[in-house]
Amino acid sequence: MPEPIDGAALLDQVERHHRRFNVFPSEHAFTAVTLWDAHTHLLDAFESTPRIAFLSPEPGSGKTRALEIIQTLVPRPMITTDVSPAALFRSVSDTAARPVVLLDEIDTVFGPRASGNEDLRGLINAGHRRSGVVYRCVGDGSTQVVQPFPVYAALATAGLGDLPDTILTRSVVIRMRRRAPNETVEPFRERVHVPEGHALRDRLAEWADHVRDQIAGAWPDMPDGITDRPADVWEPLIAVADAAGGDWPARARAACVALVAAASAGDKASTGIRLLTDLRDAFAGAERLLSADLVDRLTALDDAPWADLDGKPLTPRTLARMLADYVTTDGQTIRSRNIKTGPKAVSKGYYASDLADAWLRYCPPRAAESATTATSATPQVNAPEPVADTLPVAATEPATTP
Repeated sequence: MPEPIDGAALLDQVERHHRRFNVFPSEHAFTAVTLWDAHTHLLDAFESTPRIAFLSPEPGSGKTRALEIIQTLVPRPMITTDVSPAALFRSVSDTAARPVVLLDEIDTVFGPRASGNEDLRGLINAGHRRSGVVYRCVGDGSTQVVQPFPVYAALATAGLGDLPDTILTRSVVIRMRRRAPNETVEPFRERVHVPEGHALRDRLAEWADHVRDQIAGAWPDMPDGITDRPADVWEPLIAVADAAGGDWPARARAACVALVAAASAGDKASTGIRLLTDLRDAFAGAERLLSADLVDRLTALDDAPWADLDGKPLTPRTLARMLADYVTTDGQTIRSRNIKTGPKAVSKGYYASDLADAWLRYCPPRAAESATTATSATPQVNAPEPVADTLPVAATEPATTP
């Protein structure tokens, strides 16, 4: 009789496989992706399957590599950058050979320049639940009849920017970032590493067969505050963690709380990198600057877009909105902070420490910067104080609150 598989140890191995090739934005992301891989082997034990969405503000952030590693670990992967609704529903409606759909470059399907693709969006949304179907006419001429086709299937996506809200709310959202100079991964070689992934895939399938009945009847305890759609998304992943045991149940619930809280709409591409780069130059080594001073410096730049953004100059409010697409070292949204400008005067401004991680990940290195310098560029930032120390005299002019 074969030895029972240690589910926790197996998930640890799957996670290590990801860590060799992927840089995710947090430990919680590694937890979520590993559990998502495992849940694809147990789809019929759940009432719903969470989508997982790797999104980033800029290219080159590791999204496609994430799908490539997932492809080695899940049953019957179907990776594509372009699929019609008809092709997709016919692929997933065959329950005996149902694929795990890995849809890359999703921004070309639902991005601002795409045509909407309402049929595909409806299919993706319907396939979130095991009861999901789409209706199609079958037959010839007057003999056509309406027939339901099941579309329940696991799906992972990757792309720039964001997805329609109806897909985002059904997804575990991983906000990918460009790899920093001090973050290294192994080169991925298909003929070497795909078989290694497949060995783990086969072990996941074997373990799934042993725990399927246990998971099918499970009602996992959800973290406080996780209800409604977030609970639908995370219940299968937490059920997998509970079946695996070890530290995975605690890790799954911590990841659930953190990623649900962080699942807010974010990024916009290209103009953001120019803004971050110009801000880095504007700071010129300063610890903090007022919003009004930054706006003045940006709008004064030659050949920069800041003096005319859609017919209007950059304002402190617009600056705040654009920076909110990026995060600090601690994963918090970049926001202006209160800065003393005098004994009783306070204005809004920004700290270089809050911007340093975004500068490191997205801005091209300065000519004089070395990789060694970049490695130590990410600071350790403590929780922001409500009111910072008084600015130097050169930057004490009152500023407009954004």
